[in-house]
Amino acid sequence: MSARKMRLVADNIRGKNIDEALDILRFTKKEAAIWLEKVLFSAIANWEYKLNGLENADDYDLFVKTALVDEGTMLKRFRPAPHGRAHRIRKRTNHVTLVVENRILLDSEEDNYQEAIYEEEE
Repeated sequence: MSARKMRLVADNIRGKNIDEALDILRFTKKEAAIWLEKVLFSAIANWEYKLNGLENADDYDLFVKTALVDEGTMLKRFRPAPHGRAHRIRKRTNHVTLVVENRILLDSEEDNYQEAIYEEEE
């Protein structure tokens, strides 16, 4: 799928809470929405895994911080055409980057934030 088609859907979920983003993806009638929903579920699972599986994403106010779609490699194929010619078919791919972040700082993040402020004051 081309990056342009995927970007149309990714723009809709950028900056939204994950519940709202999942609702948008569920009811969007584009194939890109199916792929982005899988990526968003993966990003949520990765966020939980980073906390050693101790926290549940439902207890926090997670949102989609960034949603980037870049072009990937292009597979070039040829299709037979009349009079012995061939037309090039470009099968486009893309790279999706979704960053999920919590609006409320966790205890461990608050400690790091306080340390960073303390270091700036010195």
